[in-house]
Amino acid sequence: MLETRDLCKRYGALQVTDSLNLKVAQGELRALIGPNGAGKTTLLAQLAGELASSSGCIFLDGVDVTSDSVSRRCRRGIARTYQLTSLLKSFSTIDNVRVAVQGVNGHSFQFFRPMRLERELTDRAIKALDSVGLLSRCDVVADELGYGEQRQLEIAMALATRPRLLLLDEPTAGMGSEDSARILELIRGLKGTMTIILVEHDMNAVFGLADRISVLAQGREIACGSVDEVRASALVREHYLGEEHPHA
Repeated sequence: MLETRDLCKRYGALQVTDSLNLKVAQGELRALIGPNGAGKTTLLAQLAGELASSSGCIFLDGVDVTSDSVSRRCRRGIARTYQLTSLLKSFSTIDNVRVAVQGVNGHSFQFFRPMRLERELTDRAIKALDSVGLLSRCDVVADELGYGEQRQLEIAMALATRPRLLLLDEPTAGMGSEDSARILELIRGLKGTMTIILVEHDMNAVFGLADRISVLAQGREIACGSVDEVRASALVREHYLGEEHPHA
């Protein structure tokens, strides 16, 4: 479904992603792991269209989307979440999701009609909130949600755009164990319903969720394989897992 060919991002002499050649199958959950500075978040930004690549190409279902804008990629089915929540904090939970749906659909041209009265926006928002367990919190202002709930809301906003490719950037970052478990269970429920690329530092979560794992170091993919193959890789242990994960 997704392919990158010699994808690079440079800032002057700094090479952040370096000749990345990834192939991700339809319905696969691909984890990206690697040390800080390996280029994982930069790669997600390139895939989402937020960062223009310095060279190389990105293909979605065989179509070259390298020059597509963020909004065009979103309409093609790419959605992304972030390390830090990106919400309209003064809006209600359901209005955050309505805005996400309106953004991918384009303007309704009903200039004087309140957004909350548009049935499609509301129906899709309700479905997305229900899927992440937030429907009972639909009228709560986003800033009053707990941190874990805010991460759930961000995933709901992404799901409401009906993505075929979901990019998740450290969805459990900063969470306690209970909230983290809830988010991981949510991701587990999404597995197989869409293609997912997951950046995550929790190795237990990665090994429990991923179909395949790409290991990045200094902007390059140094290994790619199944959970068992990555666990067994001496190269991966040297660059990332280290001695603190002798049986990982």
